[in-house]
Amino acid sequence: MTIEEVKEQDQLILKIKGRLDTTTAPQLEQITGEKLEGLRKLVLDFTALEYISSAGLRVLLAAHKTMKSQEGVMVVTGANEEVQEVFTITGFSDILNLE
Repeated sequence: MTIEEVKEQDQLILKIKGRLDTTTAPQLEQITGEKLEGLRKLVLDFTALEYISSAGLRVLLAAHKTMKSQEGVMVVTGANEEVQEVFTITGFSDILNLE
């Protein structure tokens, strides 16, 4: 998995490519743990994301809670059909802002 970061004022865009699973989730968790403070918007661009596991979902939920606690917003964009299906089955489609 690779993560490209684009910071624009109080917004961070993370373009994630590959698989977000047990082995790669800690990489995203580290980035979100270090870089969310003071942000108003976090955009997770999943255009090139192939797969997400429960470990990846846990990281998304933690980032969502952090953004909400600081009155910011987290948006997930570009998720493919498989990833969207995971969001639907797990109920994450009701929690996350999906575009």
